[in-house]
Amino acid sequence: MPSVVSVNVGLVRDAPYANLGFSAMHKTPVAGRVAARTLGLDGDDVGDKKHHGGVDQAVYVFAREDLDWWAAELGGDIRDGMFAENLTTQGIDVNEAEVGERWRIGTAEFEVASVRIPCNDFKNWVGLGGFDNRRWVKRFAEVGRPGPYLRVLTEGEIGAGDEIGVVHRPGHGVTVSTMFRALTTQAELLPELLKVDGLVAEAREAAEKYGVATRG
Repeated sequence: MPSVVSVNVGLVRDAPYANLGFSAMHKTPVAGRVAARTLGLDGDDVGDKKHHGGVDQAVYVFAREDLDWWAAELGGDIRDGMFAENLTTQGIDVNEAEVGERWRIGTAEFEVASVRIPCNDFKNWVGLGGFDNRRWVKRFAEVGRPGPYLRVLTEGEIGAGDEIGVVHRPGHGVTVSTMFRALTTQAELLPELLKVDGLVAEAREAAEKYGVATRG
């Protein structure tokens, strides 16, 4: 069964590598149960609240399988939480989840809402970990497996070892990877995003602008 390998949290700390001089990217696994709330996990925080966090980016997910792939590419071990993910998962292709798909984990329910767009802080963080981060933003985008951000639909408690149950799949075919490619490397996919009910505002705006531009 798909499951949570670890739940990872981190608070804002001084970070010379970050654009703002502080960050909460340093996340480490938690022992025991953690409360998942509308704005995120207890014990977790966001540094750049202008561009990250909020209801649509409450919990960030990255697959252990994808961390292992990057470890082979970068030539070193990547620990759980290293990519600043809140949930490290196994046994489920989180990038092939449909936007709007709902998961039951522990006593909480989540909805796949958005995708992580790589930034310079992420590049610098990877370099700080001792890895070659040259062209990191472009390399990450080219791979197209960003991991999803989740909304918290029903607050509850989660923990390492919890099963991930897919309780609803919309059926429109717009996956996490589709959304990411539309917003980064393949703008022609943007109209597909309009199939998603409850699409996050920034993605809807991008898709609508693209439609206006192509019609004009």
